[in-house]
Amino acid sequence: MDFFEQQEVARRRTGRLIFYFILAVAAIVVAIYLVVVIALAIVGGGANGSGGPNEYAQTPWHPELFLLVAVATIGVILLSSLYKTSQLASGGEAVALMMGGRLIDSQTRDLAERRLLNVVEEMALASGTPVPPVYVMDNEPSINAFAAGHEAGDAVIGVSRGCLEYLDRDELQGVMAHEFSHILNGDMRLNLRLVGILHGILVLAIIGWFVLRSMRFSGRSSRGDGKSGGGVAVILVVGLGLLIVGSIGLFFGKLIKGALSRQREYLADASAVQFTRLPDGIAGALKKIGGRPETSKIEDAHAEEISHMFFGSAFGSFGTRLFATHPPLVERVQRIDPAFDGRFPKRVKPVKITADSVEAKGKKKPGDPLEAIRAGGATPLDPAGVLGHIGVPGAAEFLYAAAILESMPDPLRDAAHEPYAARAVIYAVLLDRDAEMRRRQLSALESIAEELSYRETERIAPLIDDQADEARLPLIEMTLPALKQLSPDQYAKFRENVNVLIQADGRIDLLEYTVRTMLFRHLDVHFGLAKPAAVRYHRIGPVLPSLVGVLSTLAYAGQKSETDVRRAFDRGMEEVGQTASLPPRSACSLSNLDAALKALAEAAPKLKRQILAACVACVAADGKVTPREGELVQAVAAVLGVPVPPVGSAG
Repeated sequence: MDFFEQQEVARRRTGRLIFYFILAVAAIVVAIYLVVVIALAIVGGGANGSGGPNEYAQTPWHPELFLLVAVATIGVILLSSLYKTSQLASGGEAVALMMGGRLIDSQTRDLAERRLLNVVEEMALASGTPVPPVYVMDNEPSINAFAAGHEAGDAVIGVSRGCLEYLDRDELQGVMAHEFSHILNGDMRLNLRLVGILHGILVLAIIGWFVLRSMRFSGRSSRGDGKSGGGVAVILVVGLGLLIVGSIGLFFGKLIKGALSRQREYLADASAVQFTRLPDGIAGALKKIGGRPETSKIEDAHAEEISHMFFGSAFGSFGTRLFATHPPLVERVQRIDPAFDGRFPKRVKPVKITADSVEAKGKKKPGDPLEAIRAGGATPLDPAGVLGHIGVPGAAEFLYAAAILESMPDPLRDAAHEPYAARAVIYAVLLDRDAEMRRRQLSALESIAEELSYRETERIAPLIDDQADEARLPLIEMTLPALKQLSPDQYAKFRENVNVLIQADGRIDLLEYTVRTMLFRHLDVHFGLAKPAAVRYHRIGPVLPSLVGVLSTLAYAGQKSETDVRRAFDRGMEEVGQTASLPPRSACSLSNLDAALKALAEAAPKLKRQILAACVACVAADGKVTPREGELVQAVAAVLGVPVPPVGSAG
């Protein structure tokens, strides 16, 4: 699986979906126009006194009427689609709440919920995506799950109660890897657009149904009145026509939805095996679905709308449906486990969850990458390894993420998961190691922050000082679900405090820039202060000056001698087949880097591959990467919207 290719596939599928939608709307307009003409011909023939055909029966083409019908029909469909889309504008959170999901408290003491949060956290850190909030559908005893959102930054994970009760840790990890595949492959945005489009077509059928219902009242008032009787005929024809046209449009819409969804499910299954290297995990979860009476069925009334988002069929696993959103369960298992004979377990018992099963097992192994970094300050880096693992985290990345999490003391992890304390975690990460600089920062923070927040920062700072450098960015990503629970006013104040703290020492270093970039990149979008970048550039030429600015900053940040800086810069330029003069160090300000990254964020996925390849080649020019270089590459990737696993894990 290639992350950038899958992003392009998702974009093409979205464009194709919009094209199909336009064709469907055009066909619906023509069909409804014919319905209206027939209705007018019927009522006109009975009302002109002669009983003969009227103008609508004689000449079916009437441009003014067609324009009126087209405007009305398109208006209804678009407004309905926009209404549903606006309901889901907040991304995955809106979908989770619509399904009756309950946000799992990050401080939960329920072992099953803690185990799930730990699996999701490990998966997110290993894949380089922000840690998503997790919701549980308490009223759904089946085994099912979904990922929803516009992009990785606003994604959420939802699971049914059955997932918590019946899946062991490996099986749960397989299901979560499947859902993270949807996040990484760009499926979520397409899934949300499908919901809006199908709702717009569905509304036509709903209108037709309501029109037919109104016939009861029209029929009673029209007895003995020929003119009123003609009106009833119009209502009957128009209502029945809208119902039929809307239903047919919805039928074909569901066919398209099912065809798109089934292929993405096969890909997500394969990706889950590739992610976890545990085929028995996802295969075991699928087998347990087949062995339970509830299977994967979702009872909530909204299940139909988002049926294509679920891990398993929301309608159950054994029904044959023309527009099924998921492949047959047996086929899914056999693609993962060719030896499967098609017989599901006769009885599936709840899993006994112990404190030991909450955390990942076997994290202490020889050759721990954390030990290598702590010992030498840098680790070997293979650029091909970094690029090859984008969107495809493997065993090394999971081991790395689990080791980082294990290295953090419980009080620090607990603080990262609580909205109030998470702010203090960010403040503490930004504190300088130099005593005088730290004193200035703390003095500035004390004057602007709440007293309790300031005291919490003082308490947490020593815990963070004891952490290895490579733990800083994972710690920041761990705080994101908690920080998203802030109110808009609280976030505005927090954002202001972060900027004041960064500027308190009179300079912005690369760590501060990296923290601010990664933090605000996701939270500003969540709180409506920014929008995700749109694609504008498909060739390297228009963004080459911006790339030169980024590569020169990376080269100066990672190398000391002018010769080494030049070599690193040239190595990055070679990746895009270009040459350029190295800008002076004075031109490589962080404000210029900001502007350059904003331009590069508007590149198409395949162009982003080249850009990231150049950045990784630049920092790897000396064959190794320091934690600071790795952090800066991840900051660049965060702005580009590309999930880069921890750079040190790909050595």
